[in-house]
Amino acid sequence: MSSREANAIADERNLDLVLISPTAKPPVCKIMDYGKYRYETTKREKENKKNQKVVEVKEVWLSATIDVGDLNTKAKQANKFICDGNRVRVSIRLKGRQQARPELAMKVMTDFFDMVKENAQMDKPPVAEGRVVAMLLIPISKK
Repeated sequence: MSSREANAIADERNLDLVLISPTAKPPVCKIMDYGKYRYETTKREKENKKNQKVVEVKEVWLSATIDVGDLNTKAKQANKFICDGNRVRVSIRLKGRQQARPELAMKVMTDFFDMVKENAQMDKPPVAEGRVVAMLLIPISKK
């Protein structure tokens, strides 16, 4: 039907004539209450935003010469972050003479991962990036 007829019908029913597909031949329109439609879409978007969980990347710093007790404390902290659903970046900054022996930092990283592997999986294995050795842990997906 022509746009004038459709406009007349929409005015008669106190509704709006909304252009759905302007590029179609002929253009497609719909008679609806546009204010109500906009309200429902914003309400739906807010609901989806509320149900969405933001995943953060938490960071745990270790040392190449860290002792077992301190490593246990850091592992507990990382486990708490992972159980909350966050990713954890574990980093070791090599200082001075430690830069000549990066394998010590790699051993600390593997020991640390052994402590948290029941809750986490390795997303990015330990890699030396200049003076920093880092790895990324993510929560184990429960299917």
